[in-house]
Amino acid sequence: MSETELDLWISMKLVSRPLPAFLSDPFRKNPRALALQDDTIAASDGAHARIHLSEIAASPVVQRGRVSARLTLDLGNQSFVLIPGVQEAAARAFAQAVETAWSGYNLAQLSKEDDAIASLLTAIEGLKAPTMYPAACLVAPAASQAADLDARVLKKLNSAALGKETMARLAPILELARNPEQLRDAAIAAFIDQQLTDWKAFFDTVESMPLTPEQRLSVVVDEDATLVLAGAGSGKTSVITAKAAYLVKAGIRQPHELLLLAFAKDAATEMSERIEARCGVPIMARTFHALAYEIIGTVEGEKPPLAPTATDDKAFLQLIKDILRDIVSRMADIAGTVVGWFAGFFDDIPNAWDYDSAHKWYSEVESRNLRSLKGDTVASFEELMIANWLYLNGIAYEYEPTYEHKLTGTGKRAYTPDFRLTESGVYLEHFGVRKTTGKDGTEELTTAPFIDRDAYLESMTWKREVHAEHETILIETYSWENEEGRLLEALAEKVAPHVTLRPRPALEIYDSVTSLGVVDGFTSLIATFLRHFKNGGYHLDDCETKAATLKMGKRGEAFLKIFGAVYSEYQDRLGERIDFEDMVNRATVLVESGRYDSPFRHILVDEFQDISTGRARLIQALKNQHAEARMFAVGDDWQSIYRFAGSDIHIMRNFGREFGGVFAGHTGVHRTVDLGRTFRSVDKIALAARRFVLCNPAQITKTVVPAGEAEHPAIRIAWTRRETGDQVLDDSLKALAAEPAPPGRKATVLLLGRYRFVEPDMRGLRRRHPNLTITFKTIHASKGLEADHVVLLGADSARMGFPSMIVDDPLLALVSPEAEPFANAEERRVMYVAMTRARRTLTILASEARPSAFVTELLKDPAYDVASPHEAQERTHTCGQCGGRLLFMPGGDGPGWYRCEHIKHCGNRMPACPACGTGLPVHQEPEGEKICGECGAVQEPCPECTDGWLVERKGRYGTFLGCVRFPDCTGKSKKERQVGKRTSGELDAGKRQRPLGKPGRR
Repeated sequence: MSETELDLWISMKLVSRPLPAFLSDPFRKNPRALALQDDTIAASDGAHARIHLSEIAASPVVQRGRVSARLTLDLGNQSFVLIPGVQEAAARAFAQAVETAWSGYNLAQLSKEDDAIASLLTAIEGLKAPTMYPAACLVAPAASQAADLDARVLKKLNSAALGKETMARLAPILELARNPEQLRDAAIAAFIDQQLTDWKAFFDTVESMPLTPEQRLSVVVDEDATLVLAGAGSGKTSVITAKAAYLVKAGIRQPHELLLLAFAKDAATEMSERIEARCGVPIMARTFHALAYEIIGTVEGEKPPLAPTATDDKAFLQLIKDILRDIVSRMADIAGTVVGWFAGFFDDIPNAWDYDSAHKWYSEVESRNLRSLKGDTVASFEELMIANWLYLNGIAYEYEPTYEHKLTGTGKRAYTPDFRLTESGVYLEHFGVRKTTGKDGTEELTTAPFIDRDAYLESMTWKREVHAEHETILIETYSWENEEGRLLEALAEKVAPHVTLRPRPALEIYDSVTSLGVVDGFTSLIATFLRHFKNGGYHLDDCETKAATLKMGKRGEAFLKIFGAVYSEYQDRLGERIDFEDMVNRATVLVESGRYDSPFRHILVDEFQDISTGRARLIQALKNQHAEARMFAVGDDWQSIYRFAGSDIHIMRNFGREFGGVFAGHTGVHRTVDLGRTFRSVDKIALAARRFVLCNPAQITKTVVPAGEAEHPAIRIAWTRRETGDQVLDDSLKALAAEPAPPGRKATVLLLGRYRFVEPDMRGLRRRHPNLTITFKTIHASKGLEADHVVLLGADSARMGFPSMIVDDPLLALVSPEAEPFANAEERRVMYVAMTRARRTLTILASEARPSAFVTELLKDPAYDVASPHEAQERTHTCGQCGGRLLFMPGGDGPGWYRCEHIKHCGNRMPACPACGTGLPVHQEPEGEKICGECGAVQEPCPECTDGWLVERKGRYGTFLGCVRFPDCTGKSKKERQVGKRTSGELDAGKRQRPLGKPGRR
């Protein structure tokens, strides 16, 4: 069509004939005339006065009627413009003109995007056979451009107007705009397949053994953020080495664009050496601190000197101790808080009335280590308050002295009042009673639920009578006074007539508690808090707010007050020097502010499960400087065991959110590769360890392919007793030495302990077992190591057993990663690390009387296939006095004995069975006899107590049967003693029992 003809069409007009239009549309809902002018259609009336060509959704439609025709314009979304009563020929001519103009308009608009379309088509063509991994950061610009073009132009154009040829050309762009993830996934699959083929020879030879399929995949995957899950023994070092070599050899990066990070200097050195050996190019791996120091030096022109205490933990702790002393000597306000801290004035004191058993209460008391400022270990929290008040006010006292008058004929243990004031000789008894008001209004005294109220009140009366009889002065204090918040006030009033208060200077008190070692624990707490505080970039205001949220009360307020003063002084003493926390923090600020221009385009991090908040922030700052920068992390959340040092397992669990890219409207885009295959442990260890660690549902689920199959159980339990631990270890090593050794070398044995104090006599072990190569490590120090056989020592249920029952001070929650709700979550991962050091066998030495909860768990589930030589002989019995445990104590050359675990509070002691010397006669139903579980000997039960049995005694009136627990129990019987059958030997009815030793407190 010529330009003249086009202009004619563009300026056409279509008008309805009056009568047909009236008959078709009597109420004039539709226009009576349409005029096409340039890119607009004008309507004479109706809802649409002017219609732009871009609004038209389809070609105009002409419909023939009996008398006339009508023309319809489709505007999309169920919107139409209709003109009735027109001549068919005129309508068709007008429709043709509109369609021509409409097509011309669409093509004209499209032609404005020719450069963008050509660029997009080139990019899309490259995705069919990509030469680089189609990472989100690389494909996102094209996907965003396609989406923008689609929204801005293509969606507004009409496919019919553009024609099939044009639409076919635009189809790839529309596909990218509307299905970007599908297109990228296809490109990734194509790239990976090609790379695995092209680099097969490299993957076969880069390490001493060909890489596994999972390792190869982790090398070629190059997402914005890639997380490689590397379980124990899965070859993570090979992956990092191959990754760095691949990036350089493939020309993806220059060596100076790679940043390799390790947590330890030795690991960084080993990584550098291996990579240079594999690719022939020196690439320096760095520790986080080395990197941070380098950044500071680059920006500031020189590296600030490092504080000596940064590399010397003992010096650091001593510095904190010195700062504390200095503050106490010159800052009266802080000094008072420090003294109050050591006196326990800010502690939340538990309420004995909230406990339903003596065992639970004693356990709580013992967990607190109630040691006074003077150095006495006291029996209760209220006694601690009294002892510390006396000491602070210069009142000399003795704790639990033997009463000055000998009491005979009482049948009781020696009387030891709570306190004796040395200056006046006055005695002080603190009674654990409270006041309650009965329904009739009378007031009465009550005791804690687990205390025999009548017996306790009787003992109070007896003590008063003793002092009255011997004319000694007794001062009494009560738990109800503490309940009312006036215990110390009442104490001051009561002692005033008998003593002179001489308050001790704060510095004297500090030096005194320092000499007792009390300050050491507080110093360690402040030192740990300080490092976490700086490492996490916290502020005091943040900590105060969090302390209030966690309801830490007076203790939290006091600690932060002291810490604020210590931190300020510590920073002042640093001066121009820096510590390791300063290094990372200062470097991060320099990167975030743009003062440091990062050359790194690929960041490779080893042992990523140990990452801390501060280090993660530094990585994020480096990555954010360049849109195309990649993050490649290798780690195993199952081996995250350094929370105490600041590592935060949540960073790895939320890897995508922390480091992922953005694509197609989604954030946190990343790729996870599970190496799966282990080159270390046989199936009965590898799969058992996996099952064990995944009991915590928060752990990332991973595949484990064992290194081989074991015919027999590979996990073994060896039971130990207090007197047999060394022998059991020797026997276990003999059994391991008897197994076939690996070709050409001795079998290796790694002894592991949760704490270093369980390390045995290594020189003696090596001398006695020359056919084994034996080493010892703590579990934390064993990471990265392996051995043919692992022997786990000290798997006992104890405060420093395994799992460890030592709990971090709650104050550390103010500067620590979020705690995990699963019980023993980190200890479970420590156990996993111990289990997976073993190639062939794992032997666990566990207390027969108090086995670790982990050992019990392994034994209860048959799926673990654990071998145990015999069921543990239960030598832990329930104490009938407090509900705690009676523990067996070997008696050297003679028979053993049992004592309550709460030796300082309950004091219950029992001789072992007189027949075998090891078992304990226990009550049997329905006969009511006491039968030894070890030898079956029968004893006559004591009629008064639950624990004891009757033995022959001689008294003033001859022989009688009395309780073996005398004098704690005065149960007796005049019946002739009956001795039952037993499994071996004869019981000498006249044989005296072993002395019970010193009884517990009254």
